[in-house]
Amino acid sequence: MVPEYHETVERTVRAVLVDVLGIAPERAATFQAETGLFGSLPELDSMAVAGLLTEIEDRLGIVIEDDEVDGEMLSSFGALVTYLDRKVQ
Repeated sequence: MVPEYHETVERTVRAVLVDVLGIAPERAATFQAETGLFGSLPELDSMAVAGLLTEIEDRLGIVIEDDEVDGEMLSSFGALVTYLDRKVQ
């Protein structure tokens, strides 16, 4: 069974991708765990990462430390959601 917070995290990440990166909601709705993010989405470049993470922090009420941000965490939709699941537990 998927924990309730997981669905909240997924919805939040999709909404932030739409709001911050300007990705179409229909496109964001199709993202699966293996959907690539950093390096795969042209909208998510190094300049956009800070804005994306800041908005996620605000919406989920968490703090993402600078030393926690790496290529693995942003490699895919699933990797980001998994990382955030651990932060909101």
